[in-house]
Amino acid sequence: MNIEMIRAAAARLNGHARMTPLLNSPFLDGLAGRRVWIKPECLQHTGSFKFRGAWSALSALDDATRSAGVIAFSSGNHAQGVALAARMHGVPAVIVMPSDAPSLKIENTRALGAEVVLYERGSGDRDTIGAELAAERGLTLVKPFDEPQVIAGQGTTGLEIAEQAAAVGVVAADVIVCCGGGGFTSGIALALEAEAPGLRVRPAEPEGFDDVSRSLRSGGIERNNAVSGNICDAIITPQPGDLTFPIMHRLCGPGLVVTEDEALYAMAQAFLRLKLVAEPGGAVALAAALCRQDQIEGDDVIVTISGGNVDPDIFQRALDTLA
Repeated sequence: MNIEMIRAAAARLNGHARMTPLLNSPFLDGLAGRRVWIKPECLQHTGSFKFRGAWSALSALDDATRSAGVIAFSSGNHAQGVALAARMHGVPAVIVMPSDAPSLKIENTRALGAEVVLYERGSGDRDTIGAELAAERGLTLVKPFDEPQVIAGQGTTGLEIAEQAAAVGVVAADVIVCCGGGGFTSGIALALEAEAPGLRVRPAEPEGFDDVSRSLRSGGIERNNAVSGNICDAIITPQPGDLTFPIMHRLCGPGLVVTEDEALYAMAQAFLRLKLVAEPGGAVALAAALCRQDQIEGDDVIVTISGGNVDPDIFQRALDTLA
């Protein structure tokens, strides 16, 4: 992985992905005790940054390989990103999804034209299912985070952050990134290392599923004890990736861990102050900025809202925190 791969991905994404803005609210600044700049990837195609990596990966394939079709496994956001990228390329896509994924994400993935194969998260092995289907049908596997071209695509968010932060005069700040397996986090970190070295990436995770934060502390890859059981489903992974962790270990600051209630609170504040719809996993970085002020330094902080694909009942729980 290197900055040239990210720049090449940005060139391929040009005209296909949205350049999301960098937003600020004085009300959020007051809650956080510093200026909070929000990169809302919930406004990206399919409601998540995942479209960037999916398009990057598919557009990097040769025509013959791509035309045979692709397969991916995902709880929802990578699924939708790959489904849309495949439809835009006119190729088939098969998506392996846990049966307990949010219904909105399953329905959207099907609506985008992909074939959805469901499995039981507690007993099924998505890697095995995906590998078997790929071999049977001649499909190319597009991994959700531990894939160079996927990381490169996610890193284009970092190129935009560097440019947008410079435009508002922010040259030194923590950049808090919602983190699962680390594709988004490591890609942004690589981009900022090259384009804005004063901006330091810090991963944000839900309590009980803080494998990246623990791995950064120990210096080795740590696993989570569970693979489900948190509303932040979009960023729950068993462990950091073999490709992503060395990048994060080299470039990232300490992780930040938030509770489910804090994620819901951040969702409510994003909606109230900026009219942004965030899903729980997509709100953990903002939750860290609002609820972990003592673990952040400086006058500015930049946070990602990584996705907005939330079921209505969960969103209502978030809005209820405003009562």
